[in-house]
Amino acid sequence: MQHNNPIKAGLSPHLFWDVNKETLDWSKQAALIIKRVLEYGLWNDWKIICKQYSVLFIAEQTMNFRDIEPKALHFIANVSETSLKQYRCYTTTRLTNQHWNF
Repeated sequence: MQHNNPIKAGLSPHLFWDVNKETLDWSKQAALIIKRVLEYGLWNDWKIICKQYSVLFIAEQTMNFRDIEPKALHFIANVSETSLKQYRCYTTTRLTNQHWNF
């Protein structure tokens, strides 16, 4: 049975601490869900979104992000076998540097 709500489908609730979990929708908030799972999700969360979206769709959504954690960017580029140069956050630079860069 496929749930329209990502939390009911099994995604970790800690990913969406700042949004109303009852109104989350796979189609309307795909970019938010993908970004949170890539940056803060567990392996089980990744498997759940791969069942909902294709890896190609996840990569296409990620290509439009202004910023994303470097580890998450490299992960999705490797999994989807795409070039880092296709990602907006890789090709554009920030006006200010990050405070902490680990």
